[in-house]
Amino acid sequence: MQQSSGLACGVATAGVEAGLPAGARTVRPGPAPVVRDLRERSGRSPRRLMFTTGDVVVVSGLPGSGKSTLIRRAATGVRTIDSQDVRERWAERVPGRIPYALYRPLVRLAHYAGLRSVLRSGASVVVHDCGTQAWVRRWLAREARRRGRGLRLVLLDVAPEVARDGQRERGRGVSGYAFARHRKAVGALVRDAESQRLPAGCASAVLLDREAAAALREIGFEGA
Repeated sequence: MQQSSGLACGVATAGVEAGLPAGARTVRPGPAPVVRDLRERSGRSPRRLMFTTGDVVVVSGLPGSGKSTLIRRAATGVRTIDSQDVRERWAERVPGRIPYALYRPLVRLAHYAGLRSVLRSGASVVVHDCGTQAWVRRWLAREARRRGRGLRLVLLDVAPEVARDGQRERGRGVSGYAFARHRKAVGALVRDAESQRLPAGCASAVLLDREAAAALREIGFEGA
């Protein structure tokens, strides 16, 4: 694997991963472009995203775009930090009559405390990112640099109406104002990535549409 990109995209085979089409092969390309666009592949999307051990991988996109679903399905063998997991743990302990807005600051504090602990450990990690907090990505980039590794962005490009449907399916939505903020922030990330412009400190990015995200079976780390 080339340290310059920190990313290899593989199409896993039946011999490597059960349930995938036979006859495919694992692909290990040479130096990858800074931005890898995996959208509109018409069934030819890779099954695996492999990064260099020690990298910090950020999964970003609109609320309801499938970030948590992707992380839970594909990043099963690695450390993950997802604010949704923290929220659900708090919801189990807090009486149902108390609205989330009242204890949201505590959820965020717990989320960032857990994230800080993992970052300081030096472990490879996949992080859920809402897209609107640029300071969080700057923090993650600094921590990745401190350990001599890279910040890698996995960006879900999903239509707003599809994301809204996703919110309804999970039974939780965001306000129109908040969703507009997310649309603006994530839209800017997508446009910048399409133009090969990445957030400060970000070493590479992968663009996924809904189909490409659904095809992924593994997000992992290898090499050194």
